[in-house]
Amino acid sequence: MNACKALICESLDGPAGLRVRDVAAPVAGPGEVVVEVAFAALNFFDTLITQGKYQTRPAPPFSPCGEFSGHITALGAGVEGFAIGEAVFGSMSYGAARGLIAAPAARLARVPSGLSLERAAGLSIAYGTTMHAFAQRAALKVGETLVVLGASGGVGLAAVEIGALMGARVIACASSAEKVALALAHGASEGIDYSTADLRAELKRLAPEGVDVVYDPVGGAQTEIGLRALRWQGRLLVIGFASGEIPRPPLNLALVKGADILGVEWAKFAAAEPDENRVNMSRVAEWAAAGKLATHIHAIHDLADFQAAFAEIAERRAAGKVLLRLQG
Repeated sequence: MNACKALICESLDGPAGLRVRDVAAPVAGPGEVVVEVAFAALNFFDTLITQGKYQTRPAPPFSPCGEFSGHITALGAGVEGFAIGEAVFGSMSYGAARGLIAAPAARLARVPSGLSLERAAGLSIAYGTTMHAFAQRAALKVGETLVVLGASGGVGLAAVEIGALMGARVIACASSAEKVALALAHGASEGIDYSTADLRAELKRLAPEGVDVVYDPVGGAQTEIGLRALRWQGRLLVIGFASGEIPRPPLNLALVKGADILGVEWAKFAAAEPDENRVNMSRVAEWAAAGKLATHIHAIHDLADFQAAFAEIAERRAAGKVLLRLQG
């Protein structure tokens, strides 16, 4: 196969700068494999990277999407443990919205029996980030109280599910009754609809002694509310800034609470500690194959329908993962 279809960001104008083009097929370099991509998953950062507003800023032309699933078609020099034809899922910083990609083998995991390629496509970033956040950063313990902000998005639902599987009491916070209901259906113990309720007051009511861990992919004003909700030696996990606002919380709160504010940069962790990351992702894949993770899919769009897919993410209408279909 000498060429493939790809979604290309030709200018930093968001979805308006995207086009479907024919591109040359890649060749696997040392330590890489070529994957025929079945599905690429969108994340909120894709709306930012296509505008040049994300911390990773590739110059056009490039393909968006950081996670994918598919089948291996070629192995580069030095690659061991994988075979041509195997179903895999994985992630990159960007570039997965192509029919064929060359990806580092260290960033791949096998799709276990019983797990579809659709569900596997969205496992890497949301669940990989969350496993790293809970296992290596916060050291989440059985019986602790975990608050998840933005609990109905792809990353938020992953935090709800994994937090519950790790034995935490999960309080899910979201912007509508429907989104709270979705989080409750995925393992949350309690929920707060902050479109109608005072988030700070409700957290105080549900956890009068404070909470152990806050998982924050939202930023903005909610970060300070989460920090105030922590108990002594609580942990605030900084995941991202879906609100579009990078917060500046008063650091005296961290001082008086003996609290930790922990940045979660999963991509760098996965590159620096591939063995630990592989353990995390194998655990996630096993949970998903056993039906313990819903890996909820909001919608699947054909590549030509990318505008609708991006709109669902940008307008925060997605309750779960939004996928682009690259094959068929």
